[in-house]
Amino acid sequence: MSSEMLERTLRTSQVTGIYIDPLLTAVLLGELVNPSREIWLVSAWISDVPAIDNTRGDYDSLFAEAAAREYSLSAILGALTTTNTRLHVVTRNLDSNAVFLTRLRRAANPDHLEIIPYPDVHEKTLCGDDWLLSGSMNFTFRGMQINDEAMTYKLGGRAAAEARVDFKHRWEKPSR
Repeated sequence: MSSEMLERTLRTSQVTGIYIDPLLTAVLLGELVNPSREIWLVSAWISDVPAIDNTRGDYDSLFAEAAAREYSLSAILGALTTTNTRLHVVTRNLDSNAVFLTRLRRAANPDHLEIIPYPDVHEKTLCGDDWLLSGSMNFTFRGMQINDEAMTYKLGGRAAAEARVDFKHRWEKPSR
C-alpha cells in the first residue's frame, strides 16, 4: 500500500447546494468494482438513504439483477457482503435505525455481517480497505440533504488501516 494519500473535505449545505451524494455514490461504485475485504460503517443514526441512482441504467453492469431504480444504502452494502466483503455496522439500538438494519439483514450474507449495537457511539465513518469517509454527518436523510456538515474523504495512505485497527480494538469480538 502506498503511503501517499489524497484527501478532500466537503462542506455540505442547502445554501451552497453541495451535497455528499455524488461522493458517496463514487465510493460505493468503487466498492462494487473492487470490493474491500472489510467495510466499517459507524454512525449513531442510519437511514436507508438512496446510495446509487441507476434509474437510467448507467450502472447495470455492476448489478447481478440490474434494474432501473435507486439502490439504497442497505441494498449496496448487503450486495457487497455477497462478494465476501465483511461488513461491520456500529450504531445505536434505536427505533430510527430499525428499518435500515432490517433491510440490511435481509440483503446481506449473514456470515459476512456483524451489527454492533453501541449506546454511546457518536462517530460518523464509512471505511473500506484503502479509503475513509469521516466527519460530522450521520448517514440519514437530514445528514445528507438538510444539515450543514463537513465530511473528509481520504484515499490511500494509512488513515483507513489505522481506523480499522482502532475499530477492531473497540468493537470486534475476539475469535475463539
